[in-house]
Amino acid sequence: MTLRPLRPEDADIETAFLTALSPETRASRLLGGVIKITREYIAQLTSVDYSRDMAIAATVMLEERETLIGVARYVRDAGGKGCEFAMVIADAWQGRGIGRRMLEKLIAVARNRGMRCIYGDVLATNAAMLALARRLGFILSRVADDPTLTRIALELAV
Repeated sequence: MTLRPLRPEDADIETAFLTALSPETRASRLLGGVIKITREYIAQLTSVDYSRDMAIAATVMLEERETLIGVARYVRDAGGKGCEFAMVIADAWQGRGIGRRMLEKLIAVARNRGMRCIYGDVLATNAAMLALARRLGFILSRVADDPTLTRIALELAV
């Protein structure tokens, strides 16, 4: 497995990755999974301003082709001191520690770039992600206006 920045030329493997996700994974990782996968949406996902944000691709070679198996990203918040993250792992690759490696890498990048906090909203039913967050030291709290979500946040020592 290779962890590397997601690039605009990854549009085809990003499209294949997202369309292959099961309805369950789309729902739990994409907060409902109702996002329509258009060419414009893929371009938005793969065109990252790395001076401000981060997107890490996990890829493997399968049948002599690079295949995307996971993406973890953060976007700086309006104040520029914290960042919101999201992560999704392909169904066949879940439960193998890939999400942990990707999230640890994302945390390290955020910390090195001076972020004070990394946070995200997780479906309250996404037990695997909530357990990973606890193991990595995230604080879990309720999202006041949406009981289906849990906010996970990790303070980063600068």
